Amino acid sequence: MSYVVGKTLPYHVELYRQLKRKRTAFAYGFVLSLPILVALAVKFGPSGDDDEPSEFGSGATDIIGLATLGAANFTTTMLFFSTPFLLVTVVALFNGDTVASEASWSTLRYLLASPVPRTRLLIQKMKVSLTLSLIAVLLVPLSSWIVGAIAFGVAPLQTPLGVTFDNSLTFTRLAIMTVYLALSLLFVAGLAFYLSVRTDAPLGAVGGAVGISILLTILDAISALGSLRQWLPVHYADTWLDALSTTIDWSQMAKGASYCAISGILFYALAINKFAKKDITS
Repeated sequence: MSYVVGKTLPYHVELYRQLKRKRTAFAYGFVLSLPILVALAVKFGPSGDDDEPSEFGSGATDIIGLATLGAANFTTTMLFFSTPFLLVTVVALFNGDTVASEASWSTLRYLLASPVPRTRLLIQKMKVSLTLSLIAVLLVPLSSWIVGAIAFGVAPLQTPLGVTFDNSLTFTRLAIMTVYLALSLLFVAGLAFYLSVRTDAPLGAVGGAVGISILLTILDAISALGSLRQWLPVHYADTWLDALSTTIDWSQMAKGASYCAISGILFYALAINKFAKKDITS
């Protein structure tokens, strides 16, 4: 049988390998547990016995105050909760662990000896890590809507501005939020993947990506930086909230998605370039 580059390390084989790993199960478990734990806390927590309404679902005209009006509002709140840290960490885990773990297990050189061309190895791992990341992002609204429907009903989405969308528009807006979140996380994904190529320590790659993301978030909060903050990819992390407006202003979401996508692609390109010249000793 002749050697065919395109048949080395098939996508479905690599995806199956990564899905079998315990870290994948734990990551998805954390994502799925967030809406369940929040719903249980609201339904059965001590605040439910108090005369004073809790801040969560209190009816205040903000995302958190409207969380218990129905599944759609609950889903929006879970997206708001998961964006700053949970999804960043999960995406960094899937992309930062993928190459560095092979190096730490001393299996990377055996994959290349299969023989799998270096560029194809990275591209296949990149495709799988992005697939796992996308699944994690999709799990948040899907699981949140199911849990919210069971706990709080299926009322249409009500915005902090007092506008209530019909069911079709509700799902359209939730889809827009989810798509934007997926695009905005490309920066973290690309950065983690690049660090995974640079180091043999998976925790270093994952922790480095999360740490840099947190550092940039802190810098974005410093008003003294002025317009310089607009060049930070994390500056647009919450721009998906524009989808709650009656008429969507696409300018900020387009800018944020473009910045994050371009920076993510740049990091992936740097990773491929670095890996092509790297000495594989493990």
